[in-house]
Amino acid sequence: MRFILRSKIHKAIVTEANLNYVGSITIDEDLIEKAGFWPGEKVLVVSNTTGIRLETYVMVGERGSGVICMNGAAAHLIKKDEEIIIMGFELTDKKINPMNILVDKNNKFLKFL
Repeated sequence: MRFILRSKIHKAIVTEANLNYVGSITIDEDLIEKAGFWPGEKVLVVSNTTGIRLETYVMVGERGSGVICMNGAAAHLIKKDEEIIIMGFELTDKKINPMNILVDKNNKFLKFL
């Protein structure tokens, strides 16, 4: 069994960082569906801006809003306007085709990678 990349949102821009929220990353519902994430799913978030890496879980944001919000303690590490990659993995013994999406600077879907 191996952990295999299953889903990725590439080059998203953090629109908010909310220290007063109880953990997680809030993601536009359109992007959650396109990438194949589930609410509550554990994800790895990597900042292309600073190199910081952290794990958190997905929360559903307003559909079509482009929201990518780092919540709680994660907002200390990854801040507004940083470019990030959000990745989900699956433990499997089978080959899978990951659902990787690229977004523009407004977090709107551009294409599948």
